[in-house]
Amino acid sequence: MTVIIGSTGGDSLGFLLPSAAVLGTTGVGAGAFGAHALKSTLEQQKNGVENWKTAVMYQLIHAVALLALSGLVSSAAAAGGAPGAGAGAGAGNGKNFVQICEKAGKYMTAGVALFSGSIYCLVLDVGNKKIVGPLTPLGGLLMMGGWAMLITIMTRM
Repeated sequence: MTVIIGSTGGDSLGFLLPSAAVLGTTGVGAGAFGAHALKSTLEQQKNGVENWKTAVMYQLIHAVALLALSGLVSSAAAAGGAPGAGAGAGAGNGKNFVQICEKAGKYMTAGVALFSGSIYCLVLDVGNKKIVGPLTPLGGLLMMGGWAMLITIMTRM
């Protein structure tokens, strides 16, 4: 795949691809760290291992989703419109498509930071639980919002 960096997709790729890389790298690291260095600590917490695995899983799933979004944005930039939108997809549709993908990616990234980050903190007893605890569902809502934005793309194609 050729990555197009330009006015249509450059800003989005400048966010989506690095975000995917950061979430993927730190997700693999958190998974390995939890399976080895933190194993005994996580086992002492009720549901510690399961909660850690959940946080890692959501982080890695969204890293792949961001990677896919960066590919869609690159494809749209190369084609000059939204992928699969047909002959009527001009620059305006493509720009809107890219903006929605970028916004969805930002929601997902913020959601993962809050969702997985808060679970990591809660399992490791870092921070005030009254403050950190409510961040988990807020992060979940942001991730869902990102996915919902992708539904709007599908309904417009």
